[in-house]
Amino acid sequence: MAIGKWIGGFLGFINAGPLGALAGFALGALFDAGLDAVNTPDNEPRYTNDQQHSAHQHAYQQSYEGQRNSFLFSLLVLASYEVKADGKVMHSEMELVRNFLRQNFGESAVQQGDQIMRRLFEQQKQMGDIAYRNIIADSCRQIAMNMDYAQRLQLLHFLLMIAQADGSVVTAEIEAIRFMGRQLGMDHEDINSLLNIGKNNLDAAYQVLGITPHATDEEIKAAYRKMALKHHPDRVAALGEDIRKAAEIKLQEINEAKEKIYKARGL
Repeated sequence: MAIGKWIGGFLGFINAGPLGALAGFALGALFDAGLDAVNTPDNEPRYTNDQQHSAHQHAYQQSYEGQRNSFLFSLLVLASYEVKADGKVMHSEMELVRNFLRQNFGESAVQQGDQIMRRLFEQQKQMGDIAYRNIIADSCRQIAMNMDYAQRLQLLHFLLMIAQADGSVVTAEIEAIRFMGRQLGMDHEDINSLLNIGKNNLDAAYQVLGITPHATDEEIKAAYRKMALKHHPDRVAALGEDIRKAAEIKLQEINEAKEKIYKARGL
């Protein structure tokens, strides 16, 4: 699937609201023309009985593309805020975004995604930091209303990966992730868990599972089961196999946190 399908109107819930406004600015006239093309009465599907099966397949494909493209565009919008959280745009952070686009949508997506990010940076500059922060908050709330919890968890995890791309995560980047996580309707323990994934110490391992070092062995086991279920890759399978595989890596890191605690306790 080419990223150009965005311009064809397969943006799902993003066709309206604050995200729709950002999409209109980022994609410009091509976005508007695409929406006009798919929203005209002449383009309403008309099927005979023999074509109904094909129509169902077409509807399913549109639904799939809508979910996936909505996820990707949401990622770019929130990444545009995260990348500039420390006041500068790092090459390593932009390169991670480009690699994500390359792996998911192919080489042609890299240039288009890069252009979208740069348009969003331009929009942020025009609006000012406070106004852009407000539209990011509104966008997060729109995402929360239309994207299930597991997908939002994965979205926030990708934002953390972008922040980590330059080898260090500064306070401003952490605050931006916490801010967007709250606006996305994420639980505090889930935000804290994600921020501690990948850290190689016992205290962080406890935080990954959402518990304290004072938890009992049974509480640790229950917390792990809860976290593993919440982050199971099948929960984001609708977004595509590549994003599912990224969720598998995240689950493996949760498993490693559990094993670190188990080893420390002799379980």
